Amino acid sequence: MNIEQIRSLFPVTKNAVYLNSASQSPLNTLVYDRLQAHVRTELNPVGKKGFDRNHIRVLLSKLLGGSSEEYALVTSTGVGMGIIAQGLDLKKGDNIVLPECEHWNNTFPWLQLEQKGVEIRFAKINKDNSIDPEAIEELIDHKTRVVAIAAVRFNSGFRPNLSAIGKMAHQKGAIFVVDAAQGAGMIPIDVEKDEIDVMAGCGFKWLLGMHGTGFLYVSKRVVKMINPVLPGMYAAEKSYYDLSFHNDSRKFETGTIAYSLFDAWSAGLELLLDIGIKNIYEKVLENSDFLIDGLRKKGYQLVTPTRKQEERTAIVHFNAGSFDTTKALYEKLREQKVLVTLQAENIRVSPSFFTSEKEINVFLNLI
Repeated sequence: MNIEQIRSLFPVTKNAVYLNSASQSPLNTLVYDRLQAHVRTELNPVGKKGFDRNHIRVLLSKLLGGSSEEYALVTSTGVGMGIIAQGLDLKKGDNIVLPECEHWNNTFPWLQLEQKGVEIRFAKINKDNSIDPEAIEELIDHKTRVVAIAAVRFNSGFRPNLSAIGKMAHQKGAIFVVDAAQGAGMIPIDVEKDEIDVMAGCGFKWLLGMHGTGFLYVSKRVVKMINPVLPGMYAAEKSYYDLSFHNDSRKFETGTIAYSLFDAWSAGLELLLDIGIKNIYEKVLENSDFLIDGLRKKGYQLVTPTRKQEERTAIVHFNAGSFDTTKALYEKLREQKVLVTLQAENIRVSPSFFTSEKEINVFLNLI
């Protein structure tokens, strides 16, 4: 599949310059068509078959590693992280280590545990918004129960060294938890090679789904250490009088989910597998190279760390020196149908694998 064939799957490319996939991937025709097909079956459900939840689990395992039994279907990253935070048997004196200024889905669930006397330790980030694994390691001790981090930082685009941090956590007996919302589908992730114990993510960003779709990966190594907190009909064996949870990640699932959305999402996951995450990552780095070079030439202040290519992603943050000027620039771009995000005091640009060099040039010429 060449770039023009890929671009034809995303109708937004005909109407705007879409540089906003870190906020939400635009709907592609494959997902849209699958959604319409599902809805049509609801008009005439004669002969309708039950939804195959395991199909999504298999696709996720092919993209992100592990086995299908290690994936639960949830509705968002926040739900997945909350299930884990509440399901761990943490007590006063235990501690959790994470970098400062993480996304709220990777802070609020842990901060709530302070009510139990759990200590939350924040590792300092560098002035260039990068994170040294050593800053995390020095906070880990024999009372650390969880080390948590985002696979890609939403507020800088920085990509930490997951495998190095996972090793550090495991050396002290801690569980390694990853928020994959901004990484899954855009960067290569292998839960086993990266030593990830738990990972939660959403479908509506780089995984080409819609709001209301998500996943929770819990490795076989730690699944027995985490208790279900919202058990529904899919979490256990069917019985009126006994509660016998499944012995894999299905035990974290609740009741009925939006099957229409999950069915449609499967088409997006299949597209990612068809193109290949390695190819996608190479393309987005090519885009960000071009983007960063253009921003530097125009004298803008880069917020995204750029020293090491392996720490870079499709997400680039910059500003114009003052918030008023940056906001005015954002409004100008929006008026010209160049879609980006005003994120805190910066503009966040996030071209995807379907973005052309010509589109990035349109953006650069406007600024």
